[in-house]
Amino acid sequence: MTSIEFCSQLLGLEHSLLKFAYHFNLKRADAKDLVQETYLRALMNQDKYVDTQKFKSWTLTIMKNTFVDNYRSSLRKKTYTDTVDESSFFTQKEPLSPDNPDSEYSALEINRNIEQLKDALRVPFTMYINGYKYSEIADMLNLKIGTVKNRIFLSRKQLMSQLSW
Repeated sequence: MTSIEFCSQLLGLEHSLLKFAYHFNLKRADAKDLVQETYLRALMNQDKYVDTQKFKSWTLTIMKNTFVDNYRSSLRKKTYTDTVDESSFFTQKEPLSPDNPDSEYSALEINRNIEQLKDALRVPFTMYINGYKYSEIADMLNLKIGTVKNRIFLSRKQLMSQLSW
């Protein structure tokens, strides 16, 4: 297929492409933009078109893929604004600080329960809490990474059952 034939067939599909674009629940301007982008991609990939393919199906597939790409891109670019009134932070009744007796009691209780763990569970767990990575803990304790992960998991599980909030 020559370039001229390709372009004439592409332009002949304008109505079908526009109709298909509306299936994506787009506004008129967005649908026309999608058609234009489909034209561009089809022209850029003209060398990939094989004459045995159905031209209309090939072009509609390009449009569908273009729409999906644009949609995913727009999801990544979305930003969300916080609608919380800033004055609500000034009207809180209880301070959110470690000086709160309830939080100190909880921290003391948690630390007491951590100390009650068996050494095999407590040591990797405390190292993990202190910021060590699994691989560092494994190297220092001469254990496999899977064993370290398992012991930390078992430590968490045991602590959760002991504390049972």
